Amino acid sequence: MIFWVSFNTAQGTNIRSDESMLRFSDLIDERSRENRKLESSTAKLRKEVQGLAKRDSGGSAEERKRLSDVERNAGAAKVAGKGLTVTLTDAPSDATAQLPGWPEPEPDYLVIHQQDLQAVVNALWQGGAEGIKVMDQRLISTSAVRCVGNTLILQGQLYSPPYTVTAVGDPEKLKKSLDTNKTIDMYKKYVDAYGLGWKVDEHRSTTLPAYTGAVELHHAEPVE
Repeated sequence: MIFWVSFNTAQGTNIRSDESMLRFSDLIDERSRENRKLESSTAKLRKEVQGLAKRDSGGSAEERKRLSDVERNAGAAKVAGKGLTVTLTDAPSDATAQLPGWPEPEPDYLVIHQQDLQAVVNALWQGGAEGIKVMDQRLISTSAVRCVGNTLILQGQLYSPPYTVTAVGDPEKLKKSLDTNKTIDMYKKYVDAYGLGWKVDEHRSTTLPAYTGAVELHHAEPVE
């Protein structure tokens, strides 16, 4: 029966051909590239609309300043100043325990997890960051840092490690907040034990791009 099903499915073709099989990871990469192109196009149109709206809105200098402050606080405007970048990297796949008393690592011990990235983002906000970007994307209040396996999905785009988190703010306050975060402290133990990557680079000046994605909230409703 197995041979008959194979014959009926193949219909004279090679069902083992790599060209006829699209791996799920390839499909994700393809969709991610399409999302980037669409997001870039949308950002240009949104910027044009905003420019026209400002030109035609009029308003007093005080109202324009209030609008500018709201855009800055919402992440819809560029922000520049002193800051730092945190880089997190997976450990080598053949890593072994480097500290006495630690067990030999399981694969799960050697990769960056969602809680690790989220802990860095939370610590930087708590340290007074004026703005944060993860990889090349600016975070806003509705941004969700989500990891699936050893990849990051952020606002419709897919990223692989190493992961970078950049914040604008007082570097000393930001570093102090990172150093006192309990989740990050546990991560650093794995850095010492298994070779996960942890690096903090300080910047005299850095610029974060404005958020250019959609801001509309969507919700589900039960079907009656």
